[in-house]
Amino acid sequence: MTDKEANLPPLDQADHEAHQDNEDTAWAVRVEPLGRTFDAPTSLTLLEAAGFAQLRLPKMCRNGTCRTCMCKLASGSVSYTIEWPGLTREEKAEGWILPCVAVAQSDLVIEVPDATDI
Repeated sequence: MTDKEANLPPLDQADHEAHQDNEDTAWAVRVEPLGRTFDAPTSLTLLEAAGFAQLRLPKMCRNGTCRTCMCKLASGSVSYTIEWPGLTREEKAEGWILPCVAVAQSDLVIEVPDATDI
């Protein structure tokens, strides 16, 4: 799903530029409806990167099984730190992700209604 299809504004140029930090790429992640953007290095899960950016995302187990952090990926792509996260094939196809075990592979827009600033 593209930003346009999700009725979300596109990332601006400052948000869109990925950084090189030695071997670690950081991608811009925008959290809606909060409207905050943070950098997510490929060495961290989305949940970890959000915490470093002073954002609180729903969490409980942090290992991909409880589904407390489940949220919608509006745009972009992720990979997982575990072989099969606690999502069905249908949920994955619908764009659901688990930020506790997901790693950004591009700039992202995620829909997390319960996200808050710390």
